[in-house]
Amino acid sequence: MIEGQKILVLGLAKSGLSVTKLLANKNEIIVTDKKEQDENIIKELDKLNVKFIKSETGEEILDNSFDLLIKNPGIEPFHPCVKKANALNIKIVNEMEVAYHYLPKCKIIGITGSNGKTTTTQMLYDLMRLHNLTVLLGGNIGYPLCDLLDKVKENDILVLEISDHQLYNLTDFKTDYSILTNLCPTHLDFHGNYENYIITKKKIFNHHTKDDKAIINYQNEDSLKITEDIKSTKIYFNNENNYYNEKGIYIDNKLVLKLEDIKIKGNHNYENILASLLVLKDFAWNIDIIKNYFKKFNGVEHRLEIVDSNSNLTFYNDSKATNPTSTLIALKTMNGKVNLILGGKERSQDFTELNPEINKVKMIYAIGEVEDRIKEYAKDLNISCKVCHTLDKAMIEIKKDALDGDIVLLSPASSSWDQYAKFEDRGDEFKKLVEKLFN
Repeated sequence: MIEGQKILVLGLAKSGLSVTKLLANKNEIIVTDKKEQDENIIKELDKLNVKFIKSETGEEILDNSFDLLIKNPGIEPFHPCVKKANALNIKIVNEMEVAYHYLPKCKIIGITGSNGKTTTTQMLYDLMRLHNLTVLLGGNIGYPLCDLLDKVKENDILVLEISDHQLYNLTDFKTDYSILTNLCPTHLDFHGNYENYIITKKKIFNHHTKDDKAIINYQNEDSLKITEDIKSTKIYFNNENNYYNEKGIYIDNKLVLKLEDIKIKGNHNYENILASLLVLKDFAWNIDIIKNYFKKFNGVEHRLEIVDSNSNLTFYNDSKATNPTSTLIALKTMNGKVNLILGGKERSQDFTELNPEINKVKMIYAIGEVEDRIKEYAKDLNISCKVCHTLDKAMIEIKKDALDGDIVLLSPASSSWDQYAKFEDRGDEFKKLVEKLFN
């Protein structure tokens, strides 16, 4: 419990507001953000006796009178205010770490990984709910853990998607089950290098003992490497016991799902299914419920989401593809000529990772901060490329260029933060443009 402390909340957003509401009554809190806040939010903070100060960095507000800095997960470790807090030996945490100390005794399942964590989280939560387990969904999937505190009861199950940004400032937080879907280079602008990134991901296994379980991708070399010395009971998927092949999904060498009965396709999705089922089987197992679910489950919004139109084109909204590995996965599932919308925030991403499947792409439409690098990448491979700057201009060009039977794929291999607050906004705009231009 946190009481009687002077706290600076750095970065408001959903998690900042959530943790402020939790702690306001028994602590002195100042909130800072570089953005002007909605009048209703300011009024809400006033009622809590919380002061809001608009500041580009918050560095000038922080001094040695503060006991704690609660940082928005998206704020980089080298942010000026964070560096000052470290220099002043002020403890830095995030909303999830704070909320953990207010939880009753419950089962916590944490899911992380470079790709697939949201889909795995959603599937596991859905399946547990269908088995009538008392389960709550939260974390990076959109629900701050603080917002769930008044709903969680003893012995409930928490299914939490946990990003590397959230893991970075977790210290005491501990799961009972941790899924690591895979690892590949991403978010290097935040961590500085890949080594720092995978060290952060390893924190999903913090404080584990042999009584806790780690679900690990056996075919992912980096996942195996960082989990060599963890104390968890390790359970592998993509190994000789839990795997998929052309027939279906196997758990403990037994066929549990035929591929023809699974609506979502792609090897990456079969891996996500394996990971979710390996946790589910410890809590409940009704094979009819499982089969019926996967016959209907169409995936998660913004993740290879099919967008309907009245044209003879097929549109995929894969806005969640914020790194080249995600886009490579998307391209692997495509059968046809692809018009690829690529680009976003500059994060030193390596577009050559797309090379194994780039032959499926007939035209690249480059957007965002990395558009010039994408143009050079396309030129090196002799692929036609149009520099469009923005998504709406790319879609206008696609309307001119695409032929009946083509695929239009928004899979940017880049963060949205150069032009959008979040990847969901980028995906929503894509869907609106499909409706506007192709219906």
